[in-house]
Amino acid sequence: MKDIRILSLDQLKEYFVTLGEKPFRAKQVYDWLWSKNLHSIDEMTNLSKSLREKISEEYTINPVSVDLLQKSTDGTIKNGVKLHDGLLVESVLIPTETRTTACVSSQVGCSLNCEFCATAKLKRMRNLEVAEIVDQVALIDSQSRMYFDRPLSNIVFMGMGEPMMNYKNVVEAIRKITQPEGLGMSPRRITVSTSGIPKMIKMLADDELRVKLALSLHSAIEVKRNEIMPFSDKFPLTDIMEALQYWYQKTGSVITFEYCVWKGINDGDEDIKALIRYCKQVPSKVNLIQYNPIGDGKYDQCNKQAEENYIRQLENAGITVMVRRSRGGDIDAACGQLANKNAD
Repeated sequence: MKDIRILSLDQLKEYFVTLGEKPFRAKQVYDWLWSKNLHSIDEMTNLSKSLREKISEEYTINPVSVDLLQKSTDGTIKNGVKLHDGLLVESVLIPTETRTTACVSSQVGCSLNCEFCATAKLKRMRNLEVAEIVDQVALIDSQSRMYFDRPLSNIVFMGMGEPMMNYKNVVEAIRKITQPEGLGMSPRRITVSTSGIPKMIKMLADDELRVKLALSLHSAIEVKRNEIMPFSDKFPLTDIMEALQYWYQKTGSVITFEYCVWKGINDGDEDIKALIRYCKQVPSKVNLIQYNPIGDGKYDQCNKQAEENYIRQLENAGITVMVRRSRGGDIDAACGQLANKNAD
């Protein structure tokens, strides 16, 4: 049977009319599904038993489940999330003193081939459905309340997969997460991270979701970026910058450049100067991300001096720079490490 959550509110209204019910029943069911995140038709207590039985003859609800939960020494929680067809993805709860952040996945595996990322070594099996994305958020919100006594505060689409390659479902999931009839979270607390697909960046700007945008950059030197992220040879940095400028013109939202510095790869002065030139073309800030090894030996975290050199030159150029320290590395939950290792 199909998951009833594939139906929009209007489709639910049409469905209930065919059952001889009043259209307002649709709003009741919609509230159960998206605001209360209920996973059982039989528990929709404001519907009659006979109506619940009718619905159950045609539809079901296929929630995600936690196949394996792992806790890091720093408080990070990694969920091995099982989907209705048995496939697995991973999502992460990242706590700090002031916030709890959900890092959610958008694909089973990944469509891209970034050399430094463990997820990219996996075959892309399929895109996640809207409900599967929303379920991850609701799951981590409940864990945040349970383990840290506060609701989830932020969401980043930085888990498994490229969000822009599952654009329709990611956007609809964001709408469900932010609408008052859904989880009611602020869109300004949601960041969509992309490896850089210009057409989709412009589309996201046009859709006016009011989310934040992050670009996984790692080098502003074209040939070097193409070596680090081979798919990017289809998307020149000039085209990406045009899309980012369009984004800022449409949204007024500053772009975050995510940037790992690797020993012997992009830790030289020419790399820093190229990054500064790129940043100067659009209102932006830089997150220097501590690299998390994936066991191939090719990419190693730069030394402290190289990192400090980046920070100094970026700040001298008037560019805001933050250093994002790794969280959850002891359970392979850190950035770039999500690869379903617990599934073996």
